[in-house]
Amino acid sequence: MRNPVHDASGRNGTASGPAELRLAETPAAGEVAGGLPLPPDRTQAILEATKKVAGLLKGAGHPFALAGSVAAYAHGVPASLQHDTDFAVLREDEEAVTRELENEGIEVRKPPEDWLIKATCMGEEIDLIFELARHPVTPELLERAQILPVDSVHMPVLSPTDLMASQLAAFSEHHCNFGAVLPIARALREKIDWDLLRRKSEGSPMPEAFLFLLERLNVIEPVTETVAEPGKESP
Repeated sequence: MRNPVHDASGRNGTASGPAELRLAETPAAGEVAGGLPLPPDRTQAILEATKKVAGLLKGAGHPFALAGSVAAYAHGVPASLQHDTDFAVLREDEEAVTRELENEGIEVRKPPEDWLIKATCMGEEIDLIFELARHPVTPELLERAQILPVDSVHMPVLSPTDLMASQLAAFSEHHCNFGAVLPIARALREKIDWDLLRRKSEGSPMPEAFLFLLERLNVIEPVTETVAEPGKESP
């Protein structure tokens, strides 16, 4: 759709004059008034980089699963992507994955943190993660991944339960942004094993607080405790 024509006051309106003049004054696709380029579509740029790296990993036979916000997007969570793409990979594949990406001209670097390597693909940041919130990526985790289309390219994506588990495990006193995780919980609530996540989160204050919040917001059903009859022990 072409941009609306603006009058001198900045209000939307219909320009006067011949059609040829109106067309000439309408910015071309990809431009704004004055011929300046439109801001890049970050969501599409991130998806293009994601598809590129996923294709290389698939072609080389390296097991992986999409994680983080792009995984949530793949599961259908509405989002405008603004940050990097996370891939869960096995630690023992670090050298092979690095070599595969570098052979395709993708810059790979090792940050001070020892639980991931970083890459830059098509100008976008890629994190290849060996641990999700201090939990090592395992073959079992990757086997539970679901094959989903990501902008028409099929790739393994963390299961909804594993995706939410990684989000809960990342909560701490220094990182506790419930607002970023709440839309994922709402969108995927029927696909997540909440009983399993409750057991995994037992004794962890921040995940337990988030689960309690979900109950109060009627996103998930509260836990019902069985009251023992007089003279009988609870099962």
